Amino acid sequence: MADKVTATQAALQLIKEIVANHGPVIFHQSGGCCDGSAPMCYAEGDLIIADHDVKIGEIGGMPFYIGGKQYLVWKHTDLVIDAIDGIGGMFSLDNGSGRRFLTRSNICVPD
Repeated sequence: MADKVTATQAALQLIKEIVANHGPVIFHQSGGCCDGSAPMCYAEGDLIIADHDVKIGEIGGMPFYIGGKQYLVWKHTDLVIDAIDGIGGMFSLDNGSGRRFLTRSNICVPD
């Protein structure tokens, strides 16, 4: 599968800072509240990837997964991960940095 996720320069910079402080990380996008608009960033090993989760690519060299049900809904969508000012998700490593990750999207027309 071709990468279905990219990151802005702002997101890549925040990833570098988080990795410098916490080591390797993984990202997970789930349905969650607000249609899952905030990807969660976890230290590698802090989240068990389920059989139904789908790896859709990497950002900043770190793997990015999406929940299986969410993937079925978003499979024709390319995700663009950005970093903006604000408070991150309670369990996400961007929390406390003054910035947070945000998912933007581009809908793709299937062949």
